[in-house]
Amino acid sequence: MSDASGAGDQLILELEWGKVVIETRPDLAPNHVARICELADQGFYDGIVFHRVIDGFMAQTGDPTGTGTGGSGQNLAAEFNDAPHQRGTCSMARAASPDSADSQFFICFDDAGFLDRQYTVWGQVVEGMEHIDRIKRGEPVPDPDKIVSMRTASAS
Repeated sequence: MSDASGAGDQLILELEWGKVVIETRPDLAPNHVARICELADQGFYDGIVFHRVIDGFMAQTGDPTGTGTGGSGQNLAAEFNDAPHQRGTCSMARAASPDSADSQFFICFDDAGFLDRQYTVWGQVVEGMEHIDRIKRGEPVPDPDKIVSMRTASAS
C-alpha cells in the first residue's frame, strides 16, 4: 500500500554482511514494482549474483543465469519517469528495446543522470547503502557476491 509521498512496500534485500531496505515507488512504475515484489516473494532473487558491478556507477543483478542475458521470461513495458538516477536509485536493466526489462535491475553507486528518462526507476535504497558499496566490482565479476534473500517487508 503506497502513502501520499508515492512510497510503496519496502523490499528487504539481505546480503551476506547486512540488510538493505529499498522503498518501492509504485507511483512512478506500478507494473515494475508489482512484478519485482511478486518475484521477490516467490524467492526468485534468492542466490542470484551481482553479475555486472562498475565502480562509481552501479551494481546489476536479477539474472538467474548470472551472465546478464537471462531473466524471468516476462518482459515489461517501459515506465520511464522523471525520477533522477542518483546514489541508491533502483532502476531496471534492459536491452536495446525500451520494453525489454524483465527481472534484472541495478542500484546506482553515484549520480547517473545520463540514464534519466531512458530506464525505469522503481525504488530507492533508504537503509544499508553501505552494504551495496561493499559488493565486489567487475564486468563480469570474478567470484560474485549474491543476494541471500529478497522479500517485501510484509512477507519477511
